[in-house]
Amino acid sequence: MPTILRIGGYRFYWYSKEECEPIHIHVRHENRRAKFWLSPLSVARNQGFAEHELKRIKTMLNENLAIIEEAWYGKQ
Repeated sequence: MPTILRIGGYRFYWYSKEECEPIHIHVRHENRRAKFWLSPLSVARNQGFAEHELKRIKTMLNENLAIIEEAWYGKQ
């Protein structure tokens, strides 16, 4: 599970065996987890995040999209 970013207690990562799926990122904070599709940016799965947190995470993802994309395409 490579970690791509850590921002304010949020860990952004993916699993190494997910090349068959479109570009996405997993997010974890304490015991809450979510998966986001990045193109277009949307929630694929949410386990415990409140709506206001999901909006905050989307903002973080938008601000760091270039870093995430570079890491995603560089891993293949």
